[in-house]
Amino acid sequence: MKRESLLAALGTLALVACAWAVPWLKFILTIALAKGIAVLGILLLLRAGQVSFGHSMFLALGAYTVAFLAPMESEAVLLLPAAALVAAGFGLVIGLFLVRYRDIFFGMLNLAFAMVLYSLLEKLYSLTKGTDGIRVAALSFAGTEPERGTQEWIVFGIALGLAILFGLLVRFYLASPMGRALAGIKTRETRLEFMGVPARRVLLFAYVLSALMGGVGGALIAMTTRHVTPQIAYWTSSGELVFIAILGGAGSALGPFLGSVAFELVRVYAAAAVAEAWQMILGAVLLLVILFAPGGVWGLLSRRWRA
Repeated sequence: MKRESLLAALGTLALVACAWAVPWLKFILTIALAKGIAVLGILLLLRAGQVSFGHSMFLALGAYTVAFLAPMESEAVLLLPAAALVAAGFGLVIGLFLVRYRDIFFGMLNLAFAMVLYSLLEKLYSLTKGTDGIRVAALSFAGTEPERGTQEWIVFGIALGLAILFGLLVRFYLASPMGRALAGIKTRETRLEFMGVPARRVLLFAYVLSALMGGVGGALIAMTTRHVTPQIAYWTSSGELVFIAILGGAGSALGPFLGSVAFELVRVYAAAAVAEAWQMILGAVLLLVILFAPGGVWGLLSRRWRA
């Protein structure tokens, strides 16, 4: 616990220092923090032995909620909880159906729902502007509309604060009896039921919480990029989230953020160095992690710390 807290504090300071020293990195790091919050939800499902191959649908729900509501209500403090509630509500509705299934069926049904949402966002042009996407209207913060540079710092600060908040929430949740029951779903679900613990209810709660965090991540992405397209709901976006979960490691609530920052930085610098082959570089990084650091970046840091 002390090691994790120290690494979190050092990581927070490092992110702020990088954003201050290299201003253009603020944008990249804010996106990384937003995706890290969404990947925290995947971490919860991984504890139960389930993988969501369609988690990007919650990113899309959060992002489009901001895009639709911003012209009517520009206050970011209100848009964030609205996006979280929409995503959580959607997660509750489909979660009641999905928690009946396990393993590949769970993962592929998530993917199916995500692709249905992607198709709707793409085809309903009169509402969503199709593949052209929606330009997010100007946002206000505490009743004011700051200049661009100041707004970038504010959104970065909000993303960093929410990352710390959700990281602590997930840390305490996984240490709670309900969080420990998730591991029981992965190993001996039948024994869990015999003990009187309803496995479906435990998984449903985790799924709704993961949906809520996905919605918050999507809202932060919309506030950062100021443009939302159906691509955010596509299966490749879900693949990125799973990639980040593997890269960061599922052993700690820090893993998603370590993986997300590493993923975004590798992608940016790989695209700048080898524009036509950056995907190959990302794939090579993932293979190296799987072969030499199966616990992800977090597992690697933990081993180094112990040594």
